[in-house]
Amino acid sequence: MKIIIPMAGMGTRMRPHTLTVPKPLIPVYGKPIVQRLVEDITRVCNEVVDEIAFIVHPAFGKAVEEMLVTMAQKLGAKGTICYQAQAQGTAHAVLCAKEALKGNVIVAFADTLFIADFKLDTQQDAIIWVQQVQDPSAFGVVKLNSDGLITDFVEKPKEYVSDLAIIGIYYFKDGENLCKELQYLIDNDIHVKGEFQLTTALENMKNKGVKFYPGKVDEWLDCGNKNATVNTNTRLLQNYGSQISKNITIENSTIIEPCCIADGVTIRNSVVGPYVSVGEGTSISGSVIDTSIVQSQANIAHARITNSMIGTKAIVQTKPLDLSVSDYSEIVQ
Repeated sequence: MKIIIPMAGMGTRMRPHTLTVPKPLIPVYGKPIVQRLVEDITRVCNEVVDEIAFIVHPAFGKAVEEMLVTMAQKLGAKGTICYQAQAQGTAHAVLCAKEALKGNVIVAFADTLFIADFKLDTQQDAIIWVQQVQDPSAFGVVKLNSDGLITDFVEKPKEYVSDLAIIGIYYFKDGENLCKELQYLIDNDIHVKGEFQLTTALENMKNKGVKFYPGKVDEWLDCGNKNATVNTNTRLLQNYGSQISKNITIENSTIIEPCCIADGVTIRNSVVGPYVSVGEGTSISGSVIDTSIVQSQANIAHARITNSMIGTKAIVQTKPLDLSVSDYSEIVQ
């Protein structure tokens, strides 16, 4: 089994958090998004994963590439780095890993996480994981026939055709066939709104007899923007519970679980939680934090924080109020 992870986008919707790190490396529930994704996929595979190909932008740099290769090696797989210098659509992105498109292949876009309990059926021609959504116009969607097979792939429909959105995870029994269909789009300049779309290749494959089945997850977790990423962190904590290191310092403070707190964190005179992830070496004092992600080596003092993302080595310090407040007064912040 090979896993293909397109992740070359610049993550503009997640700025300022993506100004110094690619979006898939932002930590959620104590791990980078892409690490959690490949671990979850590896867990549901019925076969050994022998290669994980990461499609990155050349600007990400060698340190990021080395981190990704090491990530794959820890899962017992070969880590391969492929490049997409210019965004030309999902089909073009996947084809950038053409050397890995062989045999059984899973394609998973790196801003998607999921909660599920299943084992992959590798005997199927292809599986497309979907989730019912309220507004299908923002997604690629699928239509099913009475036998449960996928009959149509529609990219961001303006009129209602289905509410089963493609979540960005795909299985193909024949990676070489997928590669051939992707290359056909590029060679013949077949694009939709200026981009080469994976759904176009899927439609062509279906018309040639490939049977596509829908896969279902218990929950689809998006990491497309700040609010969505904080919500994903919350849902993972709710589902999997606390992960609190024993190597932390707590003084006159309360942790309201579930929380994920890494090594070397110092918490003084504070209340942390629920639904907070804190990275290594962060210092929190005189503060109240809930429903947030705080990355490593941050410094937070005298702050009230909720529904927030605080970056690596960020400093958030406010002064405690020294007040003389009369009767019937109001102070509203």
